[in-house]
Amino acid sequence: MDFLHHPYTQKIIDFAFEEDLSTRGDVTTLATLPDNCTAQAKLIFKEEGIAAGIALAEYIFKQLETSARVDIRVHDGQRVDKGEIGFYVTASYHTLLKAERVVLNFMQRMSGIATLTNTVVQTLKGLPTRVLDTRKTTPGLRILEKWAVQIGGGVNYRFGLYDWVMIKDNHIDHAGGIEKAITRVQEYLRKHNLNLKITVETRNLQEVEQVLKIGGIDQIMFDNMDEDTMRKAVELVNKQYLTEASGNITLENARRKAETGVDFISMGMLTHSVKSLDISLKAML
Repeated sequence: MDFLHHPYTQKIIDFAFEEDLSTRGDVTTLATLPDNCTAQAKLIFKEEGIAAGIALAEYIFKQLETSARVDIRVHDGQRVDKGEIGFYVTASYHTLLKAERVVLNFMQRMSGIATLTNTVVQTLKGLPTRVLDTRKTTPGLRILEKWAVQIGGGVNYRFGLYDWVMIKDNHIDHAGGIEKAITRVQEYLRKHNLNLKITVETRNLQEVEQVLKIGGIDQIMFDNMDEDTMRKAVELVNKQYLTEASGNITLENARRKAETGVDFISMGMLTHSVKSLDISLKAML
């Protein structure tokens, strides 16, 4: 996916500036500085982590001022040290100050997510299990947060309710069981000529056996199972479908969950409990 040129990315950028500038603009800068004053600023990482949002920052500066020059020193996905410079940007003072907070808000959030994701990925080093994100994202920022997960080495799961079928406990219970839920989904997809992947959530080995009996799906989620049960579930599936561990997965237990043999672990904490990375943009006198 081309995250940078995705329509949602542009919507997020536009709204961020509308939120910050409204119809009056940056009144302090307009009042104190001439509009033909050019300056240079540098982006500084104030703590170590994984850089994310560099390409987005360049795009934003050049949207505001086509002649802006961005000298990139660090690329997305690169590990940075405290004090390392991400890029230098040369543009009018008005552009620099107008873009400063929008760029930093995006980059700090994205770099925090990429850093946490990469920490999980490194925790699983040597295992084939991959890290999935979830829909537990900040409203309006999902496209950027999932971009950051990918930059950090994770894998994007469904982007919304529209692009992947996920049959969860509520669907199963209200449909009258796993068999009815799956067959109704399959009928719906055929009727509407939709080619979407299907994940089914299971809570115990009996439900895993039911899913295997029915078939016609793509992925089986093991929800909140302990490691011993999950290991047995993986053996039951026997590579017929992809498998996923989900529910209360943390940095402390992620490797144990992965060692059960699942193909994926999905972690909401990548986007809902992340600490932003400390970054600053400093004008150079």
